[in-house]
Amino acid sequence: MSREELKAIIEALLFLSEEPVRVKKIAAGTGIAAEEAQELLRELQEELTEQRRGLRIFEIAGGYQMGTAPELAPHLEQAVGDEESGHLSSAALETLAIIAYRQPLTRPEMEAIRGVRCEHILQNLLKRKLIRVCGRKESPGRPLIYATTPDFLRYFGLNELEELPPLED
Repeated sequence: MSREELKAIIEALLFLSEEPVRVKKIAAGTGIAAEEAQELLRELQEELTEQRRGLRIFEIAGGYQMGTAPELAPHLEQAVGDEESGHLSSAALETLAIIAYRQPLTRPEMEAIRGVRCEHILQNLLKRKLIRVCGRKESPGRPLIYATTPDFLRYFGLNELEELPPLED
């Protein structure tokens, strides 16, 4: 199979997948070595960027996923509307940031940092699968402990939590 045919298969695989696809899965699906699959992915990324196409390939949550070019966001938001784009409120973003930087932590710990109650925000973030319950704290009342999910990484275009910007002192 030619490089162009392999790239076409990889592009189609990423286009069809709703989740990030790991290099090993791409290699298995095309019958090539993981190193070659990685090289073809990089070539595809460069081609889409150089050709100023509407789609890009992003390295997210330990795999690769196709998405829209970031510079097109204002046009897409205008066409699709805020309800469809899945924006989070500033309170939800604030709570999510606390969880991302301090995880794992409980609701009372979050509320102590924010200074306000946040059970409704937590329910919304759980529904969106941006956070998850990862256990219970061994303290009175055994409160739930929350942490972020792979969907959190995808939502913010991150490959891993270490890519979060550093906190200011």
